[in-house]
Amino acid sequence: MRPVRSVLVVVAALALTLVAACSTAAPAPSGPDSLAFSSRTLQGAEFDGRSLAGRPTVLWFWAPWCSVCRSEAPSIARAAQQHPDVTFVGVAALDQIPAMNQFVETYQLGGFTHLADLDTSVWRRFGVTEQPAFAFIAPDGSVQVVKGTLAEPDLAQRLAALGRA
Repeated sequence: MRPVRSVLVVVAALALTLVAACSTAAPAPSGPDSLAFSSRTLQGAEFDGRSLAGRPTVLWFWAPWCSVCRSEAPSIARAAQQHPDVTFVGVAALDQIPAMNQFVETYQLGGFTHLADLDTSVWRRFGVTEQPAFAFIAPDGSVQVVKGTLAEPDLAQRLAALGRA
């Protein structure tokens, strides 16, 4: 019986580790240094994350080939239009700039800035390992990262709270 019990303990420990790893919220930089990053936009312009300081902001992490990102894109475009008090920034990675630009054009996402995170440095800064994901950044610099898709009502609720923060 002892070997079976040991196996069960190991399986339980692995299951708890997996649940913790798959949590939708992840730690991210917070406070004054949360926006200490730089990147380039899809158009090649320099982008300094510090330019977002003091404003409620959503970073949306996506990849052009991601089917979930494609299905989510129309609701992101609507949310950005419906919440002009929140700054949206798309953070594209895992592909090349022409595919990223095509994605923005196809899904009419030109209403906000998109970064070409070709080296995934912004993704790594916010602990993003898969797409889609979101970083909700309050005016005080506090950050909450959500990995995975958000239904429109959930996104709207988070945006409303962010706008009040």
